[in-house]
Amino acid sequence: MQSVQDTQHYLRPGLLQLSALPPLSLYIHLPWCLKKCPYCDFNSHEFRSGNQRESLPEQAYLAALVADLEAALPLVWGRTVHSIFIGGGTPSLFSPESIDELLGSIRARVKLDADCEITLEANPGTFEKNRFKAFRRAGVTRLSVGVQSFQDDYLQALGRVHDRAQAMAAVEEAATSFDTFNLDIMYALPNQTLSNLELDIKMALAVEPKHFSIYHLTIEPNTYFAKFPPKVPEDDIAYAMLDRITEMTADAGLQRYEVSAYAQPGHRCWHNLNYWQFGDYLGIGAGANSKLSFPHRIVRQERLRDPRLYMDGAAKGFPLASEAEVGRADLAFEFMLNAMRLLDGISLQQFAERTGLPLTSIDGGLAQAEQKGLLTRTLTHVKPTVRGMDFLSDLQILFLPG
Repeated sequence: MQSVQDTQHYLRPGLLQLSALPPLSLYIHLPWCLKKCPYCDFNSHEFRSGNQRESLPEQAYLAALVADLEAALPLVWGRTVHSIFIGGGTPSLFSPESIDELLGSIRARVKLDADCEITLEANPGTFEKNRFKAFRRAGVTRLSVGVQSFQDDYLQALGRVHDRAQAMAAVEEAATSFDTFNLDIMYALPNQTLSNLELDIKMALAVEPKHFSIYHLTIEPNTYFAKFPPKVPEDDIAYAMLDRITEMTADAGLQRYEVSAYAQPGHRCWHNLNYWQFGDYLGIGAGANSKLSFPHRIVRQERLRDPRLYMDGAAKGFPLASEAEVGRADLAFEFMLNAMRLLDGISLQQFAERTGLPLTSIDGGLAQAEQKGLLTRTLTHVKPTVRGMDFLSDLQILFLPG
């Protein structure tokens, strides 16, 4: 286990020269779920034992989060936090009172932007009447509801703990409780057809979400689906599904602004935009990751993944599993890996400011990508073309270090 070292360790001379630090976000990981989904490779843990539910260690975990945050404060001292994202796991398993306590502890320790975006992930399987309103009163400003599908057959195939009726009830409650709520929907599901997909999207759009996240079902290593792969649509059908999603969301007034995100004007997710634009984020909680900039270096951290080990380590001042500087040779790829997900692309000035690298470090990749029709550029900006979005991985690998 590792401690968070003193500030001087991070401020010593190095190879980079950052002219300014990027915006800062806070990510908080709450790792428990009612049930592990067969496709999920996130750091999530069931808290059922046989047919008996173990008590959720809310207070012990909150104490660990606060200890973790306090230990990390010297690394972000004086910086404003512009967004908070509470993810999991299933954060909505925690009571509104616990979320209220957590946010109060954060406000007492860091400076929050006056318009700080505070997002909480919620699953319909944890929905109770008025629970979402209680999260709103606790200070949450956005809810992200993990519906995945509105059809019972697909929900069962995905191993979700909720059904269509619960999903609709949760979404309707989210719509009345929050000005902005996000729907998570998956496509290319086992045995899904284009017409089935259209039905899901129609039902999703009927509740008028201000933000919409779309994810292709992928078979990740070390998951149940990796051991027992389901039959999923061929790639050409999956591409057609994504094209249809983009058409239907546009007709409903949702603009696609990232490869998997759609939003009404004024409702883009600032927290995710900060990730994609190579902003900074402090991650606390079991398995949480951080990316923090200093004048002469950029550092990545990972917290201990096992919740019990994490709670013990955080209490003793040793929450980290690993820490490493991002190598100068890797910075261009790391920046472009995220930035090319954005339909509007990025400014070249932002690249220089957030990596500390000269623009010549990506000249070769930009030239190849432009020649292949994967991006367009001006003297000040670069952005992916439609072809670049369709073949995103082909675009991204052009910036791998040689």
